[in-house]
Amino acid sequence: MPPVFRFAPSPNGLLHLGHAYSALLNFDRARETGGRLLLRIEDIDATRCRPEFEAAIYEDLAWLGIVWETPVRRQSEHLADYRAALEKLTALGLVYPAFESRAETARLVAAREADRPWPRDPDGAPLYPGDAKSLSADERTRLIASGVPYALRLDMVAACRRVGGLSWSELGVGPDGERGIIAARPESWGDVILARKETPTSYHLSVVVDDALQNVSEVVRGRDLFHATSVHRLLQVLLGLPEPTYRHHALIRDSAGRKLSKSSRSTGLRELRSAGVAPADVRPLVGLG
Repeated sequence: MPPVFRFAPSPNGLLHLGHAYSALLNFDRARETGGRLLLRIEDIDATRCRPEFEAAIYEDLAWLGIVWETPVRRQSEHLADYRAALEKLTALGLVYPAFESRAETARLVAAREADRPWPRDPDGAPLYPGDAKSLSADERTRLIASGVPYALRLDMVAACRRVGGLSWSELGVGPDGERGIIAARPESWGDVILARKETPTSYHLSVVVDDALQNVSEVVRGRDLFHATSVHRLLQVLLGLPEPTYRHHALIRDSAGRKLSKSSRSTGLRELRSAGVAPADVRPLVGLG
């Protein structure tokens, strides 16, 4: 079977040069290997994702000369797939509801840090500090029935105990020069959120389900997601999903060395087009020649 690649933007803003770099890398890899390029629209966040941004994604990618297979997978149309995966993890006894609000969680972290530094995940966010795992089944049922908001979290200790050691094959280079076979350390993320009451899936859960259902064989994405691969490998094993190879690439940064955001107007593809930049000019701008 030919290799399968995917570019998976979220329609919560306009694309910038960083997106162009990742999309072009995937496009080039598909052409070099005789593979397939898929486009996935990650539109789970209904509060930030907008139809006009999705339309702009198609327009900008076509302007770059990128061709992808259709139909495009839109995550919002496949919520049943994520629900099934979540139910499987729940049946394994690895999911529990946590009822603290974001503000309450922040207060718990602050209280714990009064004595010593509280551990943080690779992105710098504090690990979940609550004790929702100790609630009885009756108490959980009562809170859910009363309408209290909650997040569904993965019991990381139990999950890691179930699968043992994990690794992945890295074809790119990690933040500290890592390459080859990388030891996964999902425990460094703590009890990650898999879904919320109002949002039926998280990025971690949906990305591994989508990659498996779309037969993605090589994941080409930014180096900012390198450490998250540990969580993805854990979920893949727990759910019995195939393991792709990974190629994490460098990030395009602004003049101050910051990672580009969708508010970076000077590097937005729409702004560059308006300034008269041609599609062929984008490749040297992102270092592809």
